[in-house]
Amino acid sequence: MFTRCAVLTFAAVLSGCGQKGNSETGTLANKQAEVVERGRSVMPFDIDRSMHQFRKTPSGGVQQVVSRDGDPRQISLIREHLKAEADRFAGGDFSDPSAIHGHDMPGLATMSAAATRMHVRYSEIPLGAQVAYASSDPALVTAIHAWFDAQVREHGNHAMWM
Repeated sequence: MFTRCAVLTFAAVLSGCGQKGNSETGTLANKQAEVVERGRSVMPFDIDRSMHQFRKTPSGGVQQVVSRDGDPRQISLIREHLKAEADRFAGGDFSDPSAIHGHDMPGLATMSAAATRMHVRYSEIPLGAQVAYASSDPALVTAIHAWFDAQVREHGNHAMWM
């Protein structure tokens, strides 16, 4: 009887561990779905027809948003949005990413507070636009990298590393 109880207890522990993993995966999937839904109210372009791309650099990083299908209207909407975002970010206004990802998104508070020590540059690329972030402040570079990590994780299949 003791052996059977020990086996059942061990099985319950293993089962609980598996459920925790599934719960964590489910939580990330839920977060990604929330980000897509919130993003639709902030970003004027079609999220499903676009891709967010990120590249970390030693001084910050580059964020691109491109049209997956090359539609001129989508490209125009992406460019308008990223230009406006770059202007807001340069002034320390990260309210849109906060509205999409939450106020506790990694890196946002530091980037907002230290915006005067961060260079934000918008430019157009063939299928959309990009924003480059640079700073000589190591803490700010770390915040930019954490922000990129969170975006790639939370945008799910709408984001990737380049």
